[in-house]
Formats: sequence, structure tokens, C-alpha cells
Amino acid sequence: MAGATGFVGRRLCAALAEAGHDVMAMTRRPEKYDGAGIAVFGDVHDPDTLPGALAGADVAYYLVHSLGSPDFERLDAEAAWAFGQAAGDAGVQRIVYLGGLGREADGLSAHLRSRREVEGLLGRAGVPVTVLRAGIVVGHGGISWEITRQLVQRLPAMIGPRWVETRTQPIALADVVRYLVGVLDRPETVGKVFEIGGPDVLSYRTMMQRVASRQRRPLPVVPVPLLSPRLSSAWLALVTDVDTGAGRNLVDSMTNEVVVEDDSIRELVPFEPMGYDEAVREALDDRARERRR
Repeated sequence: MAGATGFVGRRLCAALAEAGHDVMAMTRRPEKYDGAGIAVFGDVHDPDTLPGALAGADVAYYLVHSLGSPDFERLDAEAAWAFGQAAGDAGVQRIVYLGGLGREADGLSAHLRSRREVEGLLGRAGVPVTVLRAGIVVGHGGISWEITRQLVQRLPAMIGPRWVETRTQPIALADVVRYLVGVLDRPETVGKVFEIGGPDVLSYRTMMQRVASRQRRPLPVVPVPLLSPRLSSAWLALVTDVDTGAGRNLVDSMTNEVVVEDDSIRELVPFEPMGYDEAVREALDDRARERRR
């Protein structure tokens, strides 16, 4: 698994191991890895390390991005191409990739365009790619969730750039992991693209106000429609400790509506995804548990 130490990857490794799968966790520092599975050395930005990391794998998960870099589009394209080629050479039967929702006709942000490009590059060597496209993933440690949580926690009132009215379909981290594990047992998902989301379609304004309500505090939103994504990302850097580069690229994407239009995955991996309020509760509870350790 590429991205085994990340926000989604760490939880996914544990879930796959619990489901009885043999997990190889690819990392640049295997000696420091303390998660589920066996740590193997590999770096998607160093193609020479990939054959060894992928040797013996039947399925490869790709959960990597370079959003913190100003050159993330080139870096992600090169890494995806190299990973796909190495997977093909290693005899990998399938790649599973977590991408991003959004309609191409709407003019996708650079971040979401890069996600789509990665989808194609991963399969360029002929390995079938199963793609799960998601919007905001709600869970402790996720960048998008941290932006929401910290804005609510630190601001007495919220400046409302245009993107606060954009609709999105958030999904709980636990449900993303359930889908990523679930597709392994469904041969119908090989080489297909699916959209995943929770049951609630909400604006960013509503999402933040519902988090504020859970914390029993008001969050007035003052509309400032002329506040551009560039200015709002600079303002975000002042208010939160989220990585500036990654935060800016995510804010650029907040002008794109990210809503599920095809929920066919629900028939293949059937379960009831949790609602936004429950996902928020789990994320806050996970954070509280971590802080008590």
C-alpha cells in the first residue's frame, strides 16, 4: 500500500489486516512504522524502490498526493506513472485509488484535475484501476476536516467567501475505509470508477455551523463574496496551522461542487453510511482520545 502512514492509509491497513488480508505497508522509513502489516521500503518519487515494494502483491492501494508542494501536479503525475509501470512489471492484478469527486464540465480546480490525471496514469501500463471518488472525508487528522474544525474552534465569526455556499457530500473516514476494503471481494469493481459519499449534501457554511452547534457555540457567517480563493487561503494560513500549500490547493477546490451523481457502489458494497453529525462526533472523539494518551 502506497500511503500506508497517511490519514486514510493507516486506518485502511488495520482494517485490511483485521479482514484477514496480508498487508505490505510501503514507507520511506520502515524502521519507524508501527501500524498493521509488514513494513516495506518504497518511495513513489523514486521509481527504483518500487519493484521491491510491489513484489508479490496481488492488489496495490494508491493513497498518495503531493498537495503541500507548489509543483504537486507534476510530482503526482510522475509518481502515478512510475507506480503504474512498476505494478504492471510486478504482476499486480489491480490498483485501487482514492480520487476526488467533481464534474469535469464545471471546470475542475488544479487539485481535482490532478486527481483525474492520476486515475489515467496509474492504469497506463495495463493494470486495471478501481477508483473511488470522494469529497470531504470527515475524520481526525484529515486536512479538510482540520480546516473545518479549527475555523470553528478559533473564530468568533466566520468571513464568508463564495466557497462557503458550495455544496459537498461529506463522508466519514470509517465509511471510506469500508468501501476501500469492500471492493476487494467484488470482481465487478475491477477497472471501474465509483462515487462515494455520506447521506447528507451540505454547504460548507452548514457544515461549519453544525460543528459549532455540537460544541454549543454560535458561528455567525459574514458574507464577503469578493474574497477570492487566493485571499481566503492566505487568511486560512493565519487562522489555522494546516499546511499552507495543501490548504491553499484545497481551498481552490472548494469552488467546485462535489456531490455523488452515481451511487451504484451502494449495491455492490451495501451498508448505511453514517450521517455528517455522527461523523463529526467520531472525529472529535478520536481527537480527544489521542490527546489523552
